[in-house]
Amino acid sequence: MIALAGVMPRMRAVLLPGICLLAVSACTTPRGTGDMGVVIERASGSIQVVETTHRSALARVEGLGDLSHASVVYSRDARYAYIFGRDGGLTKVDILSGKIVKRVIQSGNSIGGAVSQDGKLIAVSNYKPGGVKVFDAVTLELLADIPAVYGDANLQSKTVGLVDAPGQRFVFSLYDAGEIWLADFSQVDSPRITRYKNIGKQPYDGLITPDGRYYIAGLFGEDGLALLDLWHPEKGVTRILNDYGRGKQKLPVYKMPHLEGWAMTEDYAFLPAVGRYEVLVANRRDWQLKKSIAVHGQPVFVMAQPGGRQIWVSFAHPRNDVVQVIDTEKMQVIKTLTPGKAVLHMEFTPRGEQVWISARDSNTLSVYDTGSFERLTTLAADKPSGIFFTERAHRIGL
Repeated sequence: MIALAGVMPRMRAVLLPGICLLAVSACTTPRGTGDMGVVIERASGSIQVVETTHRSALARVEGLGDLSHASVVYSRDARYAYIFGRDGGLTKVDILSGKIVKRVIQSGNSIGGAVSQDGKLIAVSNYKPGGVKVFDAVTLELLADIPAVYGDANLQSKTVGLVDAPGQRFVFSLYDAGEIWLADFSQVDSPRITRYKNIGKQPYDGLITPDGRYYIAGLFGEDGLALLDLWHPEKGVTRILNDYGRGKQKLPVYKMPHLEGWAMTEDYAFLPAVGRYEVLVANRRDWQLKKSIAVHGQPVFVMAQPGGRQIWVSFAHPRNDVVQVIDTEKMQVIKTLTPGKAVLHMEFTPRGEQVWISARDSNTLSVYDTGSFERLTTLAADKPSGIFFTERAHRIGL
């Protein structure tokens, strides 16, 4: 175990104005945030603030930099969205007023982030330079800098798959080093880093199970997955699903699937096959494959509706104008929908009665009823990608 001490000096912040281009009465009138969310407009460096009760857009906020692979986490009170951009920008947005609170450029290239269990810390995963930086959630003051240094030559690795974990911890993977790091921030001034080496080649993404127990890293450089039991981290990393990956027949992979989108039900994990037109089903008790389900294309997101009865699946280019629904009891596709061109993301409302779907090349957000599969609403958006509802503020790993 390595003790990493030292509080880094305050970084210079850049304040930018927020702009509400839509009707803003809902932004300025006192209201709760439980039915609100953010939609990334990747081409214009903007977000839309939306609400799900009436399925409407409330505001647009601009000036957020490069959002080509942006992600969002929320403050504990679900008022502030923290947006991580590919330009290294970390931006805090007040979704009630539709304004930027603060923005810092904290690296050359970032790939996502996480909020701590107590909501006081924001961690950012960086490609350039590699490593993780941790900020005060209120002020965006830099509190800790964790360079992802590895090997005798002290090289610095890209970091991926950053998630929050119970016990005021963050977990992330080092793509170049083949390592998983567990960062314990229960003492902010002296965080403790545990390094797990030789976990597999090129971990490209990671997830944490909804109960916060298991961290799983996907491997780009070889088949299989790396699992860390966070209840018993002293046991180290084990390998599971050794046949999961591209296999001996190296099929073309148009987009590596997102592990965050894995669907977890009580008994099974539904995961996207790599390069194959299949959704795989694994038993969560022994992590053995149970069966495969044929689908429309190479799956990217495989997401469970709250309650676990349905799995919604999106696909990689060029077959990415379709979304399919799997019944988890029948374990077969029961519905095929065509929301628009280049479907990128899906998000369920907290109780699962609606799903919102972004179609980048159609410039639309479609809202579907998950019971009838009726399209309820279509909203205009500028090259929309990620959809992030405030319900994520209260869930581990999101």
